[in-house]
Amino acid sequence: MTTGRHDDADAVFQALSDGTRREVMRLLSEGGPSTVGELAAGLPVTRQAVAKHLVVLEDAGLVSASGDTRRRRYRLTPRPLTDAMGWMVDVGGEWDERLDALKRHLERGRS
Repeated sequence: MTTGRHDDADAVFQALSDGTRREVMRLLSEGGPSTVGELAAGLPVTRQAVAKHLVVLEDAGLVSASGDTRRRRYRLTPRPLTDAMGWMVDVGGEWDERLDALKRHLERGRS
């Protein structure tokens, strides 16, 4: 695993550590591209709070914006999430190998 991939996964996990940001992701996933106002209508937070959450998601590469500054529409960009999931698979595979080795070692000790 390269440092860049690890850094990218860190940004994704940090962004997704907040429940409101995960809810923004869910709304974008279900409703498609949306404005800050449209997203705020489905959340118990202000438009300003949603805008701040979108900055974090955009910095992590999880969303992208298009349009002018008054009617920016945000959409999901799945690549960083896919990369973070790949990182989890890699780490999970490494742990599976370690646990299998430990199991074999313990079984040999019983014989």
